[in-house]
Amino acid sequence: MKLTLILFRRNRLPNGHLFRGKDRLVKKVEPKHLRQLKRDFEVEEKNMFYLRFPYLTEAESSGHAKALGKTSRIRKEQLLDQNRRIFKEDVTLFERLKHLRVAESWD
Repeated sequence: MKLTLILFRRNRLPNGHLFRGKDRLVKKVEPKHLRQLKRDFEVEEKNMFYLRFPYLTEAESSGHAKALGKTSRIRKEQLLDQNRRIFKEDVTLFERLKHLRVAESWD
């Protein structure tokens, strides 16, 4: 009996991969799927609202560092100095292969 049920069930499935191709198994749309889609659209709309009307204006966002007492130029120079101490200088390919240019007869 169980073998018969298994064999009969196999004939109800599509040929090949279950969810691809022309004989695919298409899932039914249920109310929970529609609710989830509606919830996703609401979240997306809320995100777009926050992007359209940001918390700070452009003038406020450009002046916030000055209001906090930060100076970007000095900070950038400090970072560059620190990087120069940590990393070696850049070496170009020309500088690496300079020793091969001893005698160029075609010049």
